[in-house]
Amino acid sequence: MSEARDACADPPPPFTALDLRAALGQFATGVTVITTREAGGRPVGLTANSFNSVSLEPPLILWSLARRSSSLAAFIAGGHFAVNVLTAEQRPLAERFASKAADRFDGVPWRAGEGGAPVLDGVAAVFECRHHSHHEAGDHVIFIGQVERCERRLGAAPLVFHGGRFFTGLEER
Repeated sequence: MSEARDACADPPPPFTALDLRAALGQFATGVTVITTREAGGRPVGLTANSFNSVSLEPPLILWSLARRSSSLAAFIAGGHFAVNVLTAEQRPLAERFASKAADRFDGVPWRAGEGGAPVLDGVAAVFECRHHSHHEAGDHVIFIGQVERCERRLGAAPLVFHGGRFFTGLEER
C-alpha cells in the first residue's frame, strides 16, 4: 500500500524556471510542425520540439503543448493530427508556425492526410496519427497519438533546435 505524497511539503527547487529552460535547451532536438483541423475544417498548426517515440507495438508517439496555447482546444477536440518533421531548408516554416501569424498556412503547400490533418510538402518525415489520449502534466498537455501512416524522405538534412536557436547544418556550407 502506498501513501499519498503531500505536494505542499516539497521544498522549492534550487533553480528557477528560466534555469530549467536553459538547461533543457542544451538537449538538441528535431523540429516539427504539428497540425490538425478545427471542427469547421480550418487547418491549425504550430512548431514544436517536444516530440518523441513511445512504442513500436502499438505504434505510439507523443508531443506536448502549453496549456495556455490558443491551439489547445483544437488539438484536444481533434480526432487526428500529423507530426511533420522539418528539414534544414524548412527553417522559415518553423519560424512561421512559431509566430502569432493569423493564417500560418497562407501560401504553404500541404495536402490532407488520411485523417484530414495537414501534411506539409517536402518534410523529412511525417507521422499521421489518431488521437489516442492526452494527459495534463504541469503547465502542458501531453498528447499521445497512434500512428496510422508514416513516411520519410531519404537524405533529408534535419532542422535542429539547440540552446534556443535553430541549426540547419547548412551554416558551414
